[in-house]
Amino acid sequence: MEPRITTSTDRPGITIFDPIEQAQFALYTPTAVDPMTADVDIFPAPVSTAVRINTTGIDVPSLSNIYVRSPTGDLITETSGQTDQSLPRNEYVLELTTAPVKLYLRVESALDIKYREATVRIGFGPHPVAVYVGTRSFHEHPAGTITVPDDPRDVMKAVSLFGSALKDLSPERSFPTLRGHPPLIERGNSFDAPTDIERPETGVSIELPPEYEYVYPATSLAYYLGADVRPANTPRLVTENGFEHVLDGPLGYEENVRRTLQQVFFLDCLTRTEGLYDVDLHERTQVEPLVSLDFEALYDQSLAAQLEAYLSVPISILEPHLPQWSVTMDIVPNPEHVSMLPFAATQLAVIRSPTPDTQEPAPTPDMITEFTRGGESVNKTEVLTRSAHQLQDIAEDEIFTPESTESIRHTWVGEGYPLGANKATTEAYERQLDQGGPEQSSITIHVVCNDEQMESEGVVEEFYGVRELLEFDVTVHYRLDTEELQELLTASADLFHFIGHVDSKGLRCPDGHLDARLLDEVQVKAFVLNACRSYAQGQALVESGSLGGVVTLSEITNNTGTRVGCALAKALNRGFPLQVAVDLVQRVVGGYSYMTIGDGGLTLVQSESGCCYLSELEQAEDGWFVDFTTIPMRTFNMGTLFDPVLGDQSTQYLASGLLNTFSVTDEELENHFAIESHPVIFNDELFWTNEVTVTDLRE
Repeated sequence: MEPRITTSTDRPGITIFDPIEQAQFALYTPTAVDPMTADVDIFPAPVSTAVRINTTGIDVPSLSNIYVRSPTGDLITETSGQTDQSLPRNEYVLELTTAPVKLYLRVESALDIKYREATVRIGFGPHPVAVYVGTRSFHEHPAGTITVPDDPRDVMKAVSLFGSALKDLSPERSFPTLRGHPPLIERGNSFDAPTDIERPETGVSIELPPEYEYVYPATSLAYYLGADVRPANTPRLVTENGFEHVLDGPLGYEENVRRTLQQVFFLDCLTRTEGLYDVDLHERTQVEPLVSLDFEALYDQSLAAQLEAYLSVPISILEPHLPQWSVTMDIVPNPEHVSMLPFAATQLAVIRSPTPDTQEPAPTPDMITEFTRGGESVNKTEVLTRSAHQLQDIAEDEIFTPESTESIRHTWVGEGYPLGANKATTEAYERQLDQGGPEQSSITIHVVCNDEQMESEGVVEEFYGVRELLEFDVTVHYRLDTEELQELLTASADLFHFIGHVDSKGLRCPDGHLDARLLDEVQVKAFVLNACRSYAQGQALVESGSLGGVVTLSEITNNTGTRVGCALAKALNRGFPLQVAVDLVQRVVGGYSYMTIGDGGLTLVQSESGCCYLSELEQAEDGWFVDFTTIPMRTFNMGTLFDPVLGDQSTQYLASGLLNTFSVTDEELENHFAIESHPVIFNDELFWTNEVTVTDLRE
């Protein structure tokens, strides 16, 4: 299923729709155009769909950085910092960076690129010229499936083949689009791998004791290095040049593997600025004076030689400048979780092998305290909760707090319910790979309110559907009976948002309960069960077909449930991943135990800027300090470049976590608010920039 390019219906131009990722983007033109199918081979990078249009110019509806290249792919110039550019008539290929698909233009013309408040105009002159538009989906499929028996030595052979998915062995593989998805793993009686899946010749090996607790944590590092993983007594990394790097020591094996992965990846990101994307990278500016690395010379050296140079740098020099890691995965080290390894590797996850002594019982949330946080004072008996008095029949000791992590997302693969982490299942990730998407370019959302005392939460409807480039089909249902609710869950939809009561019998309806554990099939892609202790029903929805959802581990009051439901709706509408949306909301609500089940990285829509971001404000005497944080996405993962349009306009950053603290004036902050609606935290309160002004915040 390839992206489609069609004539726009709302204004002159074309619409690019990726049915796999449900991503949509538009390019507008001064007059109507008629896209005609074109040859996909005229672009220097792979595309799967191409059209030709005739126009005098194109308006890009976002502040996209543009890389201008020759027809052979050589970089001519780029526009980071939203710098206007004019180039004489020639043949050019333009790469647009903020589209939710890979998007290129090829044209023979003069170029006049001008940035406006929230758009970019690419002018070709007074007369129409032929413009070729090429695109491909970011979606990645594994090349095949490897079968392994329950033997760590065979798992090592499988992980050794993960590097077959790398599309480049140079430092450019630190870009997420140049790292393919590793082959899948399934359990069987004997080892078997497709013959066309071969390990690349990188000259790098990782030696480990053949035990699950050693093999699992090394998976992402082995994938990124294209390493051969082989049994040995001492865990170490070795190269064909005789270099050796021990992976054990006083800090422990897992910590040393984490540091090695992050160090090599980070220095690859700095070295690659000598290659296809010659940009002013903030992190290189900070680190280059501190190390004796010749990045220009390193770029052309072998992977093994680069590894030796990188690991000669003390990690203490680099750590203050490392991007916050996207994901830490705790995978309980037993055979039944082996199929999760490809999904961990493709995210470059830091992997840990938890043991029972690293888990602590979860504290019980203090409902009455949280309820009165908003200034209301009531007795506990007066608090209306979303339980129906008989809560779920899961023991309290199944809810625990796993060891903390500094990563943006935390995933748990094992038994129990991890407070503060996503409970992942392999089946949810596998379904994500098989997503075909609906034929229509719309997002279908069902909001079900099954308690008339909660109907005020129907306001979540208004928070969907405000994006220009995506059409939302939102339907609100009230007081559905069990049969109607079952029909809704078993029909195809993108999001199911339940507002009501849940107890040990299931989702409460006017005529009884619908127990999700009895459903054979569920077709809603994602869900929010905004009801007390809804985790068991949520897990049942994932086991029956959903990709992931938001549930609660505790009782919640109507007041908090409504606040959380509205805030979640806004975050999901802006493209935040499920787990990040929950973390964002809990930062300001606090106390209550929301968590995600299934694929916590699932998004409902694509963010307009590729990465979601958050601004945390501190008021200054004559302006503001802005802590600007970016959130990696599935298709804009570790290694993505980001221009925050704040501060030095020519600098780009590695997009993951806090980029920098910027000092801005009121006017600059207002302009920042106008670029794209995003969440802002000020004085521990959450705001959205399309609902508040800088003047409002000062008052």
